[in-house]
Amino acid sequence: MNESTSLKSSLSPEEIRARYEAILAEGGMRARNAAEKIGVTEGELLAARVGSNIIRLKNDPEAILKEVEGLGEVIALTRNESCVHERKGVYLNASFFSHGPVRTGILVNPDIDLRLFMGNWKFAFAEMVPTENGTRKSLQFFDATGQAVHKIYLTNHSTEAAYDDLVAKYRDAEQTAGIEVADAAPPAEDLPDSEIDWDGFRAAWENLKDTHAFFPMLRKFKVGRVQALRKIGADFAAELDNTAARRVLELARDKEAEIMVFVGNKGCIQIHTGPVKKLVEMGDWYNVLDPKFNLHLNEAGISRSFVTRKPTADGIVTAVEVFDENDEMIMTFFGKRKPGAPENETWREIVDALPQKEMANVA
Repeated sequence: MNESTSLKSSLSPEEIRARYEAILAEGGMRARNAAEKIGVTEGELLAARVGSNIIRLKNDPEAILKEVEGLGEVIALTRNESCVHERKGVYLNASFFSHGPVRTGILVNPDIDLRLFMGNWKFAFAEMVPTENGTRKSLQFFDATGQAVHKIYLTNHSTEAAYDDLVAKYRDAEQTAGIEVADAAPPAEDLPDSEIDWDGFRAAWENLKDTHAFFPMLRKFKVGRVQALRKIGADFAAELDNTAARRVLELARDKEAEIMVFVGNKGCIQIHTGPVKKLVEMGDWYNVLDPKFNLHLNEAGISRSFVTRKPTADGIVTAVEVFDENDEMIMTFFGKRKPGAPENETWREIVDALPQKEMANVA
């Protein structure tokens, strides 16, 4: 199911549960895949099974996230349609801010590093699944359409009593099965190239001082991100072969380089900063399987890849940006860099070695 075009289901919670139980009887599959097979979102599937193993939580994700620190080491999981990002660590320094009607949050830490867009957090649940190795406990958050925004899983080093207390504290008084989800909005349509002030846009790009000003610049000129990358010029954006993401990981491993790996959705961006070491290919999925960082990239979902160069007060900052068929961001790579410091030369060597797409920058 494509999350940008999915429709809410007309199935009742009882019907969803019955179909899910049939899937389990056949050997089971991951919840996201089971939901797709049933014809519902993952949030609808979880909500249909509210009961002894699944508890609906109050829709107060900010308060919950501030208390996750007490659980100790956990696994943070953020994903989109084509990529899953998992990082072990402790949730420290959760902070939230209002920008007019927009509510955001951050956790800036060496291990759990998140950027949160709270307007897209709608439903929260605790799930406790019996397994051969004990009960797998998690906190799971979904947007208004029922798509997963963020998940937190306990590890063998987590404090289970703190998890149980947190779940009890934020347990919703309403524990009936099912949720009412909204239809997902269709992908935004770009304006025709002919309607864009490309000279003005080029001048604005040339005068960037901070990478955080890039998205506001796109909005100001009403330019889609991929539209901007294919039109700006090869000095600022060049299209790469779609093996580029794999090559970034391989070259970072081989050069023992520390990189930044951003993966997100409309509600959460999760960041790994550090090395990557164990790379494993499994069918369409290319994986990082390191002790603290796991990444699962479905290469079949990659439609376009670009290297981008953005001016800042510290010099050019280079990124590799990977998109799906709807021009939605799958992931972004940067070299590890501290504010005020120039970009690492090893990272630039990695980028320079990436395979270019033939006929680059041709729409």
